[in-house]
Amino acid sequence: MSNPQQLRYSKEHEWLSAAEDGVATVGITEHAANALGDVVFVELPQVGTTVTAGETCGELESTKSVSDLYSPVSGEVTEVNEDVVADPSLVNSAPFEGGWLFKVRVAEEPADLLSADEYTEFSAG
Repeated sequence: MSNPQQLRYSKEHEWLSAAEDGVATVGITEHAANALGDVVFVELPQVGTTVTAGETCGELESTKSVSDLYSPVSGEVTEVNEDVVADPSLVNSAPFEGGWLFKVRVAEEPADLLSADEYTEFSAG
């Protein structure tokens, strides 16, 4: 499994793209998607909602379990991926592309986000 180098990662297994015009994209990692199993339902934060780094902002339900979704940054949700709501399996089949979850206008980014290499090491442990 290869984690894209241009992304940053949380210890809760979310990824974050670099912010463009202050807005970053959030998703879950391939490691998390594989651990969850087949995702059958996603509950995402609503557009306009303020999310806080490290706090629950949604839920992912799979055939194995239910898992909380955590925001890797603080800010306001500007968009949710309606394709994932309609077809939750995108989280498994394309976690770094079409399976992204939401976009957020970043107000604060925590200092403890990991690089791709650091996340690979963290998730292997």
